[in-house]
Amino acid sequence: MSAAASSRAQGAVALVSGVLFGAGLALAGMTRPEKVIGFLSFSRAWDPSLIFVMASAIVVHATAWRLIKGRASPLLGGRFMVPTRRDLDARLLVGAAIFGVGWGLGGFCPGPGIASLVTSAPSVMLFVVAMLAGSYAAARAEPVIERALARGRGDAPPR
Repeated sequence: MSAAASSRAQGAVALVSGVLFGAGLALAGMTRPEKVIGFLSFSRAWDPSLIFVMASAIVVHATAWRLIKGRASPLLGGRFMVPTRRDLDARLLVGAAIFGVGWGLGGFCPGPGIASLVTSAPSVMLFVVAMLAGSYAAARAEPVIERALARGRGDAPPR
């Protein structure tokens, strides 16, 4: 397969995968903040139905992983991109905490937020703008924080 044909095939697979993912999120109710907040809130009328969504995602992933782990390379790519790090660092833990707080307060995480853009609801627009602003701010702040931490450890010259 030529490089151009492979690129088009990758784009088509990505598009179909994204549409299926978005449709699955909508069907499962994850694009409705009240359903997500009902799942995350143990103090109100708890809605455990999203456990089935998460369990289904785990089953699909586990099945796909078993099918592909013996392959030398992906069907439409040069190599598999599998993370090798296994440690938990402050960046991961703080990012996970911010993600969780945002999910709990807004009722959206990035996938359902983007899938909900088709509704043009002001709350969705606000969430996506805030998510993009937060991503931008984090990218700008990370080098500054890394330099400060390096100076604190004594392994970087002062600026």
